[in-house]
Amino acid sequence: MRGRKPKPTFLKLVAGNPSRRPLNDAEPQPTGDLMKPPEWLTESQREIWQTAIDSSPPGLLRSIDESVFCVWVIAKDMHRNAAEKIAQSGTLVRIPNSNYPIQSPWVPVLNRQALIMLKACSEMGFTPSSRSRVKVENTTRGKNRFAGLKDIGEVSDD
Repeated sequence: MRGRKPKPTFLKLVAGNPSRRPLNDAEPQPTGDLMKPPEWLTESQREIWQTAIDSSPPGLLRSIDESVFCVWVIAKDMHRNAAEKIAQSGTLVRIPNSNYPIQSPWVPVLNRQALIMLKACSEMGFTPSSRSRVKVENTTRGKNRFAGLKDIGEVSDD
């Protein structure tokens, strides 16, 4: 997608909408909280899973997000392992039978896992701004959850 990521709808309502662009009233609202990790994750990955679930705002992670959340958890675990290896050996290592230093093979692993984590968070709707980019037409979920709120710029007759 081009341009800056949009501000989440709820932040526009709290901070005001100075540009007066229409708010996304069809923002998807998935159901079913994501709670238990899959059995096939390793013990360290289950710890990362539980820490992330405990630290995230209620309702942010839904059951539909499980596969991408697994990708994030595994990438975070691999990122941590690579960071530990780099801390032990340094960013430069010596080639066996030579004095020539090269970049540690763990540096690209660390960088790649960081990119995977960021993409999983952003592209699949783990962040409020990425959820606000998605529109669902003709939903049957009822009234917009932001319908009762006023824009800060509006003047009340009260």
